[in-house]
Amino acid sequence: MSDVGVRPVRPGELARVGEITVAAYRASGLLHGDSDYEHQLRDAARRAELAELLAAVDGDDVVLGSVTVARYGSWFAQVAVPGELEFRMLAIDPQHRGRGIGELLTQAVCDRAADLGCHRVVMCVDRSNAPALRLYERMGFRRLPERDWAPVPAVQLLALGREVPR
Repeated sequence: MSDVGVRPVRPGELARVGEITVAAYRASGLLHGDSDYEHQLRDAARRAELAELLAAVDGDDVVLGSVTVARYGSWFAQVAVPGELEFRMLAIDPQHRGRGIGELLTQAVCDRAADLGCHRVVMCVDRSNAPALRLYERMGFRRLPERDWAPVPAVQLLALGREVPR
């Protein structure tokens, strides 16, 4: 894992980030036939305009995964309240799963929240995504059931949050 680092996504990497995100969601069975959401996942350029994108890269600077970081009140923030930083669309190239990249990206979001003076990091996860739930719970995220929601009837999102030490 020491050969993997996290940095901001570069403009020339946006297409790869979009492809990885779609591939990761497909591999996890999380697209539910929603072509509009697939378009959002693929459109990393729009995400980069309206939020921050972080990339996990290997020693050769190849993008292995990414995460969208959204400040409260921004277009991509869905459940954040003032003082919180939200992340979405965390995706790892399916060929590179199992290397701790999801944990590395999640920790980078928590570090970013501390840099911004936020007191909590929040996110939502599909309730059927057991591997992601285990990762987030292991990292100290706790359920925020009052913020659970369903963007479409077939998708139930569970909200989670983790306090950020000040």
